[in-house]
Amino acid sequence: MNRLFRFSIIWFLLAFCVRVNAQVVLDFDETYAQELLKPVTPAPDFQLQTPEGKTVKFSEFAKGKYVVIDFWASWCPDCRKDLPEIIRLYNQFHQYGVEFLGVSFDTDKEKWMDYIAKSGVPYPQVSELKRMNQSDVAKAYGVRWIPSVYLIGPDGKVLVSTVLSYKIEKKLYDVFIEPLPVARTGGYDTITIDGSKGKLWARLYKPHLDPGQRCDLVVLCHGLNCDHDFELMKRIAILLQAKGFATLEFDFNGHGKSEGKLVDMTIPNEMEDLEQVLAYVQDLRFVDDIALVGHSQGAVVAAMVAGKHPDDIKAVVLLAPASSVRDDIARGNLFGIDFNPLDPPDSLVLHNGIALGRRYLKTALYLPIFETSGKYYGNACVIQGNGDRLVPFTCGERFHQLWNGSEYYELEYYDHNFTNCLYRPVEITTDYLQRVLK
Repeated sequence: MNRLFRFSIIWFLLAFCVRVNAQVVLDFDETYAQELLKPVTPAPDFQLQTPEGKTVKFSEFAKGKYVVIDFWASWCPDCRKDLPEIIRLYNQFHQYGVEFLGVSFDTDKEKWMDYIAKSGVPYPQVSELKRMNQSDVAKAYGVRWIPSVYLIGPDGKVLVSTVLSYKIEKKLYDVFIEPLPVARTGGYDTITIDGSKGKLWARLYKPHLDPGQRCDLVVLCHGLNCDHDFELMKRIAILLQAKGFATLEFDFNGHGKSEGKLVDMTIPNEMEDLEQVLAYVQDLRFVDDIALVGHSQGAVVAAMVAGKHPDDIKAVVLLAPASSVRDDIARGNLFGIDFNPLDPPDSLVLHNGIALGRRYLKTALYLPIFETSGKYYGNACVIQGNGDRLVPFTCGERFHQLWNGSEYYELEYYDHNFTNCLYRPVEITTDYLQRVLK
């Protein structure tokens, strides 16, 4: 059963960034995980057999370890869709001592074994060879829907119980990755760059380089009503710096510490801002290749500037590109506010009190987003959540189709700001840039 389309859910249009309005997160736990064991509950013991006939006693398997239990079945479409994510988590966290165990509700042993082999599951699998509603272990763990996933702590108690694997990933990151110190060398320079509406505030990070040594630099572009401290972009910057990249974080006009008024901001003058930033970093002697990373409106700006300057940009990463802004304005409804698109008001006041100017609305209405972006031919990666209720995930798909050879990552249930688990888009972004630039 496909949870996204079988059940109808009413959602409300909110805003580009967390600073505009809170995002609604698509959380199926509220419906499908109610009977799962709650955190701090001792994990019930069980004894089941592997396909080869080996007996696994859970209390012995799990003793003193973190253990992920994946309740699934090879006949379950959602399980087959989620299984690659569980395998990815195994490949990432098994090195830290985390064990994984698959508990299947298959009844046909041969089909179960065939699917295990076909999928390349690297961790142990066990089963009663009974359907879920007949299974003793399903009753013990309150499993009424699959996939259901547990994270058990070293003390044998439940840490996380969920039908959404990204919650397991987030907890594993919190336990094993987040506490690790980030190794960075070099330092920051706070600078100003001439922009379209005055001075742009920027922060330039340069790693330690030997004389004559050069490095790649990544420019980060935030979304509407955000700034350089937007959590997603800040985490990307920190990890890039740890990997030896130079970074330039800046605020668009009317945002953060830069000059200008938000009511005077438009997407075209944000493009001017980024072009000025691009010209600045091109003059830095230590810079080799340049990449752009943008989120939401910043992703649209990055894509269009890359299309205008394809020879100057080695790679682009777009996170939830808000290219639907043109269609929203053409319909005369932006963030739930109605207006006449052919005669827009002097300012459109949004629910949180910020105001977009008439020129923003008029210029966005005829913005050649894909015509301009389509002229870019370098490395490109697009990351989009299909739980985004602000920007349709088809926007990300269109950029992927526009750019031959681009990579596309559609994150299941993730919202516009990737608040489900920030680690995942950060990891994809930094790993991609390391592959194509280093």
